Amino acid sequence: MFPSPFSFMAMPRRAVLFIKRFWQPTSACMTCMPGSLGNIMSLAHWTIALRTGLLTGILAVLLTFTPAAKLYTNRYGNALLMGMLTMLGDAWSHVNHYGIAFAEPVVTGVISGLVTLAGSYVFEDRARRLRAAWARIFG
Repeated sequence: MFPSPFSFMAMPRRAVLFIKRFWQPTSACMTCMPGSLGNIMSLAHWTIALRTGLLTGILAVLLTFTPAAKLYTNRYGNALLMGMLTMLGDAWSHVNHYGIAFAEPVVTGVISGLVTLAGSYVFEDRARRLRAAWARIFG
């Protein structure tokens, strides 16, 4: 996936990887936080979700310098890796809101892995499936 860990040519790929790995845990974190839908407009919840996404994105880019970067090429390995990294990011960014210890980071990590897996199907091949569905609906 990445030619050399420290080559200049790999930096744009890492930037795209960071953006992709930023939105997945952020949206998973906003989904799993307890409360009503009114909390979507809460600055405190957005701050926590953005902090989770930022740490997860940074960890995802740092893993490209290791042999674990091979997991990004496999759709299921990628989803597993993002779920695990999101668990770490969520556990670091805030305290648990559920009664069971580490329940919220685990749930957030599972949701992030599922979002990553769904995104890999929807957005692969320049969103071919999305464009085909759009063409069927709107002709």
